[in-house]
Amino acid sequence: MGKLIYLLNVSLDGFIEAPDHSLAWASVDDELHTWFNDHMSDVAASLYGRRLYEVMSAYWPNYESDPDATEPMREFGRIWNATPRIVFSSTLDRVDFNSRLVRGDVGEELARARTEFDGDMEVGGATLAASFIRRGLVDEYRLVVHPVILGGGARFFPELESPIPLRLTESRHFESGVVYLGYTADRS
Repeated sequence: MGKLIYLLNVSLDGFIEAPDHSLAWASVDDELHTWFNDHMSDVAASLYGRRLYEVMSAYWPNYESDPDATEPMREFGRIWNATPRIVFSSTLDRVDFNSRLVRGDVGEELARARTEFDGDMEVGGATLAASFIRRGLVDEYRLVVHPVILGGGARFFPELESPIPLRLTESRHFESGVVYLGYTADRS
């Protein structure tokens, strides 16, 4: 059974988006995009919340029409379009682009997905991830920390009733000042 991985860009003060929902603060250059490509090429399926699905599907299905897209961006677009997505939403009526819509319990849907997909899956979107985190279903936390302080917005981690012990398994420094931190849930 593959791992469930929670990975997002995050500010130094722990936010995944600014108070106005902007993501413009994240500096994703070709080096970082290449790293994301490597990560995504190992993902069997993505579990998305509504908002992240809407953000990603607004650009990536049509990335080829962007004359400013770099080769690492184009590679990410090919990977993103080929990766199946399960979108959790109670408000969307339909989803497109190699995606399917679900409304069920996160634990039950994850169990169903694990029978369907052989390999690691990623969960994206802080609200959806919070449901998995609170139930102890996330195996790895991958934070791509950008050198910026937002001062508010949506948090990477939800409020919890008790701490979740983690073990640092990987780190990397990028030329842009971005730092990647990979943690495994320490369930011992």
